Amino acid sequence: MVRKSLKKTTQSEKLKAFIQKYKIPPAYLSGSRKMITRGVVLGLFIAFIPMPMQMAATLLFMPFFRFNVPIAVAMVWITNPFTMPPIYTIEYYTGSFLLNMQVSDVEMTIDWFKENLDDIFIPLYFGAFFYSIISSIGAYFLIPHLWKKSVDRDKKKHHSKR
Repeated sequence: MVRKSLKKTTQSEKLKAFIQKYKIPPAYLSGSRKMITRGVVLGLFIAFIPMPMQMAATLLFMPFFRFNVPIAVAMVWITNPFTMPPIYTIEYYTGSFLLNMQVSDVEMTIDWFKENLDDIFIPLYFGAFFYSIISSIGAYFLIPHLWKKSVDRDKKKHHSKR
């Protein structure tokens, strides 16, 4: 379903006119399996890293890698203002566990994070990189698998209609 929507969108005349007008390389908006997978992988990797301007960080990778930019930017929004506190708390606990460090009681307030940043910085970022790598590797294998299943399912439907 998503695959078909992407295919229709990338063939849109409005999109083609937009690409020509702003001289955007078409590969950055490609709906191919490879480009979508790369966009999801990069977006997930950056999403779990606690930093400001995550969308801008995603765009900094454009000269070095080819990926579907809108998908990558959308994946960054997994960590939005509502999901950041629980995700970062889990990352802190995971980093503390993996580094065998003592865990301090976490309060989900900005003041607590500001006061304890020196104590939680290393375990938080260690946990963040752990989840970034795990989610990116998972997406790298899951997206092509789901894509191929979708293609096979569509082929079976097409053959059964004949």
